[in-house]
Amino acid sequence: MPRLHSLELLPDDEGQESVRAQWQALADAGLPSQLEHRGATNAPHVSVVEAEALPDAALDVARARLGGLLPVTALVGGVLLLGEGRVTLARPVQLADDVVRRVLAVRVQVPERRHLGWVPHLTLARRLARADVPRALEVLAGLDAERDASLELRLTSLRRWDPDAGEVHDL
Repeated sequence: MPRLHSLELLPDDEGQESVRAQWQALADAGLPSQLEHRGATNAPHVSVVEAEALPDAALDVARARLGGLLPVTALVGGVLLLGEGRVTLARPVQLADDVVRRVLAVRVQVPERRHLGWVPHLTLARRLARADVPRALEVLAGLDAERDASLELRLTSLRRWDPDAGEVHDL
């Protein structure tokens, strides 16, 4: 599978810490977690679009439509299971309609994007065995009991991941 370029919305420091606490709790329970991803650019984020290449038009629209809008508040709650076989465990992210419209304006500039449609989420773990899902849900429920089950998250920056150069750039 080719390495994919991406545009990503990142939370502020408090949001980063909250998501990393979920990564840590899963890892402490012996479950897969994004904490295992040791890349220097690994950070909690909401992907806007992923593709083998990002056209300049997509970057221009992202700067114009999303860059000036930030920061935005998102509501995080619940749990998503994505995929088949081994699954990705994620938290859904709810955003205002205006933010969604702007993201879609960026995505349509990338005809060869990885996924059709957009499911905004924060990834907690990849390649989780279905048999481990109940235990992962228990771990997350324990964290939710320690705080309000839903979390307001401030998305404050937009970045581009360039796997060819191995770099991230703020837009």
